[in-house]
Amino acid sequence: MGKKTEFLFLNEEECIKAGVLDYARCIDVEEEIFGLLSVGDYRMGGDKWNSHGLAVKFPKESPFPNMPVDGPDRRFLAMPGYLGGRFNIAGLKWYGSNIINPTRGLPRSILTMMLNDPDTAEPIALMSANLISAVRTGCVPGVGVRYLARKDSEVCVNIGAGPVSKACFEAIRCEAKNLKEVVVYDIVKEKAEAWCDEITKKYGYKAWAADSLEEAVRAGDIISVAASSVKPVNIVNDWLKKGSTIIFTGRCNIDEAYYLDCKMYWDNTKLHEVYYDEHLQLPEAERFINGIGVQIYRMMFEGKLPGLNDQISLGDVVVGKAKGRENDDERILFVTSGMPVWDLGWSYEIYQTAKKMGLGTTLKLWDSAYQCQ
Repeated sequence: MGKKTEFLFLNEEECIKAGVLDYARCIDVEEEIFGLLSVGDYRMGGDKWNSHGLAVKFPKESPFPNMPVDGPDRRFLAMPGYLGGRFNIAGLKWYGSNIINPTRGLPRSILTMMLNDPDTAEPIALMSANLISAVRTGCVPGVGVRYLARKDSEVCVNIGAGPVSKACFEAIRCEAKNLKEVVVYDIVKEKAEAWCDEITKKYGYKAWAADSLEEAVRAGDIISVAASSVKPVNIVNDWLKKGSTIIFTGRCNIDEAYYLDCKMYWDNTKLHEVYYDEHLQLPEAERFINGIGVQIYRMMFEGKLPGLNDQISLGDVVVGKAKGRENDDERILFVTSGMPVWDLGWSYEIYQTAKKMGLGTTLKLWDSAYQCQ
């Protein structure tokens, strides 16, 4: 007699009921995951088990009438992983994106998460994952603020007024206990102004839209860069004041003097070693052009900065193997990029809550798996 296999399906509304929008709780979960990253109790794809994922990209032109062609944010991405500790879960984040989706009444990206038993490989849950991804994206910087930002930080600057920037702010405000003022800079000032109005109405902070990138950055104790890559964000070293913390969740360039002077932290140096190696495989003219942290990679390649083996992962700070902020004068940079283990941990947390609340629909894979003869 074979074994019956069932799994739980959770739609977006059910994930919301289970607390997917609880940023404070997610920050605690992501902090726990940082500790697992430090001790190595995780796996992702690739030969070095630290790959971000495998992308399906489309050609600029195709002779096949139904094949999609390349365009901004036009791709599919499979992001597998395993997370240990109390989670002990395997899974796959499946990500599709098309920049014209909003004109169809859809999100730009559509995501699902499949959780699997790491021993039997059976599916455990299939979940709507847009909100899982958005919240955990913001909460990784939230952990950075917990360990790296000055405790008396009063001004949060947000570079970009899109969904990622908003998620980062929601998490940052949970950790910046003395926050009083919010500054937003976006190349479309009307978007920045609209968001500032929302922030003031919702939280009571003084919030204003900057006329220029320089005006915004000069004001910041915490600067969150999560702008679209359509127009590069170029910051000048002298704009960043003493004691400031800048977080890269999107691509940003700062003149080299800053990197030689700041204290630098990474979400996971092992992941960035894979990115760095991938850049080295490209033709010389294409290296270190696209992606978060590529300017730093280039400086490492040129011998201007220590390599990633000598850099600090935030997980090592979380478990006490490395020091975080040591004084109020340090200028600190935190570089963060996407990893499926962040989604796995938060998905598992929401799944467990949903089960306790009796949410979701049980789906049957089989009563007994058919055995081919």
